[in-house]
Amino acid sequence: MLNTFQQADHGVLPEATPEEAARQEFVKSLKHFIQQGILPGLGPVYRTRAAKRFEKEAGRAPADRHDIRKAMVPDTYFQHYAAVNRISQELLWDSVIDSIDREGDALIERTAAATAANAGELRIAEGFEVPRYVSSLDIHCMPGGYVGRPGHDDLRLGALYDRGVFLYAMGYTGPDNDDMGRSVCHYIKARLKGFSPKRILDLGCTVGHSTLPYKELFPEAEVWGVDVGGPMVRFAHARAGAMGLDVNFAQMNAEKVDFPDGHFDLVVSHILLHETSGKAMPQIFRECHRLLAPGGYMIHADLPPFDLMDPFTQFILDNETYYNNEPFWGAMRELDQVKLARDAGFPAETIRFDTAPMAVMMFAQSEAAGYSAEASESVAERDFVAGEFAPGGGWEVLIAQKQD
Repeated sequence: MLNTFQQADHGVLPEATPEEAARQEFVKSLKHFIQQGILPGLGPVYRTRAAKRFEKEAGRAPADRHDIRKAMVPDTYFQHYAAVNRISQELLWDSVIDSIDREGDALIERTAAATAANAGELRIAEGFEVPRYVSSLDIHCMPGGYVGRPGHDDLRLGALYDRGVFLYAMGYTGPDNDDMGRSVCHYIKARLKGFSPKRILDLGCTVGHSTLPYKELFPEAEVWGVDVGGPMVRFAHARAGAMGLDVNFAQMNAEKVDFPDGHFDLVVSHILLHETSGKAMPQIFRECHRLLAPGGYMIHADLPPFDLMDPFTQFILDNETYYNNEPFWGAMRELDQVKLARDAGFPAETIRFDTAPMAVMMFAQSEAAGYSAEASESVAERDFVAGEFAPGGGWEVLIAQKQD
């Protein structure tokens, strides 16, 4: 699908000059060229060159994504791909920082006004301890990561993420940058018929991209987004206000959420799990079970597990682990998430993986914002293709229901 989406203004988005906008559009186009023009060449390079070299040296064919990496890393074509991909990521943040620095206090003032417009609660914890798997590196190579540095904890980091992640996704997150949350909402509407949660929690919400669609779908519900990054939830609260939605945000750790047992009917996350750790994930699943009321659902949306892909596609996606400061990216997909959910207390018969088709793909295919089971199945049946923003045109969702 040719992406024609541009990010919609919402009042606290950094305002780019024509020159800054051109740089940002160049980076987005560069990322698209890498995916469409360079990445497809990796397959032939592997089959005709790298795999044969590996087999000659090792005396056997490559067995898994790790062997494929060993075969590919020495190849100059792969080195070129990896280098330009990393450079595009660093250029991405640089292009947005220019706009934020130029706006300075004006952006802060707009954000403060938007914060006041959100009647939802905002909780920032004093002396909050950020997990090391978040604070020890700049995730996605974003300067400051999700939490910033001591003495530099302000709203501008949220603005950087808001614009930057749209460019990273090459616009495939849609005009409101919310495709993942909107896709899961469409899935709930189509597949969990009659389910109408009164309290909803979004774990690892960053700036609330995926949180807001739940307030749109369930306007009477009490919606909370929590994240370990203070700058993220501050900006998320302002962003919601700028978009006319009253949503609550808090600085909390998904491993230990400050709400009572059984408080929520729906607990969700969107590309959170691969940014945690092997110790954190089981605890997050247990916390989801604790927080849910009987009959409530846990839904975690991410990219598909590796066992649903061929080893070469695994290798392509695993480049995030090595070149984009995502150390748990690959390891998370090797964990048995169904077992983790079962061990957390969810009945085995309620646990399953499914595909929530991307809302922007549905829009492009149907020329409408609707959702149908037939269209869902047509997207879900597609094969995973290395280089797609969401392989197969859909987000993989792990679903479990707490026993009544």
